[in-house]
Amino acid sequence: MVSRIIPYLVGDASAAKSFYVDVLGLEVAMEDPVLCLRSPENPTAQVIVSPPGMENPEPRFGIDVGEPDAVDAAHAECLRRGLHIVYPLTNEPWGVRRFFVEDPTGVVINVLAHSASGE
Repeated sequence: MVSRIIPYLVGDASAAKSFYVDVLGLEVAMEDPVLCLRSPENPTAQVIVSPPGMENPEPRFGIDVGEPDAVDAAHAECLRRGLHIVYPLTNEPWGVRRFFVEDPTGVVINVLAHSASGE
């Protein structure tokens, strides 16, 4: 089950934070390793800003599939279909299980779920 789709921006986190917080009313949910901004009324409405070069390749957006087991299932299905995995299945130190896959249109997406100890 997809619980949210998160757009990713790459650039100046400080300028983005000022714009999205002061102008649009989002709140800071996380600042390390990336800036995560969310709606106070709907915490699943988020924007993530990463510094240039943090990810290689840089995904265009993330799809949160809810549970780490769902990440594993999506990974297995991508492999079964012969899709190009561009970042391996990984448990990140900030509490996310994820992998990057190139979709059939060539767009790199981050398929992820927070672990029980993650946010």
